[in-house]
Amino acid sequence: MKKYVFVYYGSVRPEDIDKAHMKETMDKWMAWFGTFKDKMVDGGNPFAPGAKSVSAKGTETIPADMWPAKGYTIINASSMDDATKIAKGCPALKDDSEGAVRVYEAMPM
Repeated sequence: MKKYVFVYYGSVRPEDIDKAHMKETMDKWMAWFGTFKDKMVDGGNPFAPGAKSVSAKGTETIPADMWPAKGYTIINASSMDDATKIAKGCPALKDDSEGAVRVYEAMPM
């Protein structure tokens, strides 16, 4: 098995979801996580707004209109195809018109 990192993107952030819909949203995520719980390495966390970009030129806040990452999850999968099939079930792809999951293979060191 190889490790893959899902990095979530989109326009809807946890703070944008009202309390009435938060449980429904979390239930969708927990149901999706349940479909691959045997492959889960780290369920991850959402990212707070106000991320920073650090480069040789300096440090700057990543503006919301630059499509910052929203969170991550790490899984084990047999291949990139297997990982992307799992990613296709992400609730953000249905609940967020700009939702996307980038899938990266974590290379062994």
